[in-house]
Amino acid sequence: MGYSPNTPEEIREMLAAIGAGSVEELFSSIPRELRAKSFDLPPGLSEFELMGIMREKASTGGCGITPFIGGGLYDHFIPAAVDHLSSRAEFYTAYTPYQPECSQGTLQALFEYQTAICRLTGMEASNASLYDGGTAVAEAALMAFRITGRHQVVLDESVNPFYREVVRGYLASVAEQVVEVAPLGYGSDFDMLSGTVTGETAAIIVQNPNFFGTVEDFAALAEKAHQHGALLIVCSYPVALGLVKSPGEMGADIAAGEGQSLGNHLSFGGPYFGFITTLKKYIRNLPGRIVGETIDKDGQRGYVLTLQAREQHIKRQKATSNICSNQSLCALRGMIFTAALGRKGFEELAALNYDKAEYARGVLSAIDGVSVINAGTTFNEFVLSLPKPAAPVVERLLPFGVAAGLPLGSYYPEMENTLVVTVTEKRTKTEIDRLASLLQEALWS
Repeated sequence: MGYSPNTPEEIREMLAAIGAGSVEELFSSIPRELRAKSFDLPPGLSEFELMGIMREKASTGGCGITPFIGGGLYDHFIPAAVDHLSSRAEFYTAYTPYQPECSQGTLQALFEYQTAICRLTGMEASNASLYDGGTAVAEAALMAFRITGRHQVVLDESVNPFYREVVRGYLASVAEQVVEVAPLGYGSDFDMLSGTVTGETAAIIVQNPNFFGTVEDFAALAEKAHQHGALLIVCSYPVALGLVKSPGEMGADIAAGEGQSLGNHLSFGGPYFGFITTLKKYIRNLPGRIVGETIDKDGQRGYVLTLQAREQHIKRQKATSNICSNQSLCALRGMIFTAALGRKGFEELAALNYDKAEYARGVLSAIDGVSVINAGTTFNEFVLSLPKPAAPVVERLLPFGVAAGLPLGSYYPEMENTLVVTVTEKRTKTEIDRLASLLQEALWS
C-alpha cells in the first residue's frame, strides 16, 4: 500500500497554484519509458536499507565506490533526522553565537553537545568544539604545556599520521619538543612510551583504537605518566566508545579526536569538527568557547558563553588559543546524532561495527598469502599483510567500485605490503564477500 504525505485537497491546491491540471500533467515532461511504475519494495525495511535500494534504482552506473577505508574518517549511516534538524534555518543560517540573548537555541544545543561528548569520553568538561581531529590533538598538547609548565611531549607513532603532522607543525611554531616513539607490533610500545618520560615531559599522546585499529588499555600508562608529573592525552574514535574503555576510565587527563563519525557526511574531507574534553580542574586551560548554563534574573534557565579565553576577548598574552571560529553546525549534527541513537543505540552501533569487522577478518585472512597482523584486539579496522605491495592492489580494485583499504606504505615505508581495512555498520555481507573475491583475484590472477 502506497503512502502520500499530502491529502487529495492539498494536491489540488498545489496543482492550482502552479497551473497544472493534474499530477499526470505535472510530470508530462518526463518520458513515459523513464517513469517508474512500481518499486517492488519488500516489506519492513529500515531507513538505511530503503535509502540504499532507492539510490541503486536512481543510479544508471551503480552506486559509486564501496569504501573499506577509514584512517580517521568513516562511512557511517546518518539518520534522516540529523540532516533535517541541522538544516533548519534557526541553526543553519546562524553565525557564531556571540550574543547569548539572541542565540539561546544554538547555545542550548552546544551545551547538550558538550554533555554528550563528556559522557562518551568519560571526562568532566568539554568546549564547544574545535576545527578537526588533528587540531584538537595539537590543542591538547598546548593545554598540557600550560598546565605543567613543561616543554616536551612524547608522541606515539601509532597515532594517526595526519594528526601527528599537525602536532609537529603547531609545536614547532612555539619551540616545544616532540619525542616520537615507534609502534610495536601494530600497537603501542608501553615500555618505550613510559621510559621516555622525563622531568620535562608535559604529556604522553596516544590513540585508541590506534591508526592500525588496535584497541589498548592505557590505564597503567596513565599511572606511570602521573608518577612523573606528566599528563596522558588519549585521542579517541567516538563510535568505538560505545564498546571500548573510555579515556576517562583509563585515567586520561585530556581526550581529543575527530567528530566526523558522529552524524557528518564524508563530504570530500570536510568540514568536520574536533572535540576536546578534560577534567574539571583543567577547565580554564581549554581552548575556544565553553557554553555554560545559568539562571536569569527571573529565575529562568539560560545559556551563556563562558570562559572565553580567546584573544578576541582577553589580552593576547593570556589567551589559551587564538581560535576565531569553531565548527558549531557540525558539532550540532554530532549532538543530534548521539541524541537520536541514545545510549542503547550507540552501544548497538559499536557492536555492529565490531561484529562485521570480525566477519571480514575471517574471510579476508582465509585468502592464500593474506593474514591479519594486529597483535591485539581490534574494533572495526585491522591490518592485512599481502604477498605484494598494497597500493597497486588497491588501484586494481577501484574500477570495480571497491576501495579495498588504506595502504600503509605512504605513512610507514617499511609497511609497503600492508593494508588497513575498515568495516563500518554500512558494509553488508555481500559487499565484504565481494571484496574478498576481488582481492583474491587481484593477488593471484
